[in-house]
Amino acid sequence: MKIDIIGDIHGCFDEFYRLTVKLGYRWEDGLPKHPENRKLGFVGDLTDRGPESLKVVEVVWQLVINHNNAYYVPGNHCDKLYRFFKGNNVKIVHGLETTAAEYESLPKPKKQNISSKFRELYEKSPLYQVLDRGKLIIAHAGIREDFIGKANSKVKTFVLYGDIKGQTNPDGTPVRRDWAKNYMGEALIVYGHTPVKTARIVNNSYNIDTGAVFGGELTCLRYPERTLVSVPSTMPYIPEKFREIT
Repeated sequence: MKIDIIGDIHGCFDEFYRLTVKLGYRWEDGLPKHPENRKLGFVGDLTDRGPESLKVVEVVWQLVINHNNAYYVPGNHCDKLYRFFKGNNVKIVHGLETTAAEYESLPKPKKQNISSKFRELYEKSPLYQVLDRGKLIIAHAGIREDFIGKANSKVKTFVLYGDIKGQTNPDGTPVRRDWAKNYMGEALIVYGHTPVKTARIVNNSYNIDTGAVFGGELTCLRYPERTLVSVPSTMPYIPEKFREIT
């Protein structure tokens, strides 16, 4: 299995395009294809804050659902967008306002189309991916070893939000424990969720959310090579968004 796992895109389609090209993908008919049949993987949070969230959704839906040629897991922003598209009462804050504005600018048929596609993508994707006979796990915010193989509400909260403590940071985001510090499993866990300035390697885990939407980089981990490949962001740099887990 050869897979290129990409960190949180957050609507940064330009960075996504440039990263796939750097990885050797060729864009044919609007989709990235690799000459050696490598597949793409996505750690979630495809949307919000960046300028082209719905374009990212369209491409990932095509790859995962239409062509069965990529792997995706939802992030917390994906979960909220799913509830928004279902008509649930969610607060249009923390980045969802950018995706909602894109959506509201569309004519009704296109609204129905993109909403249907994203809901299908979400509903047909697992909370986390267990790949290569259990050697590789993709989970948005990571996963504890004792949660692997389970899919209850406690596991869902963990993989979407991390090991949260019930406290909040000044910007309203939850305070998270450093679960990776205690991870001793044999499976390689690739995740994102918490922006770091460079990919964070702790034990047998990689955090590859290098803050593309906050002016950092968009990063890929190539598996099984464990090679990191990044492209710089075109977004304004916001240093306070890069927070170390304690």
